[in-house]
Amino acid sequence: MLRKRLMWIAWPAFLAAAVLEMMVFAVLDPEALSLFGARLNWSREAVYTVTFFIFWVMMMVSSALTMLLSLAPSEVNRAN
Repeated sequence: MLRKRLMWIAWPAFLAAAVLEMMVFAVLDPEALSLFGARLNWSREAVYTVTFFIFWVMMMVSSALTMLLSLAPSEVNRAN
């Protein structure tokens, strides 16, 4: 059951992160980004990759919180 719940969290988060990545970089140029006032000297692919994984983790946290809040109290407090 844990593997099934993990896929319920990871797969929609993956899709949402992909859409968010496309939307963000449709309006931003990765080579024009700066961090704390200093320009990033990363390749476009590195920026795309790092931001995708950041977005994916953020979406997984959101999906996991939604799944946790949808559980009945008896499921959350169940002793294994």
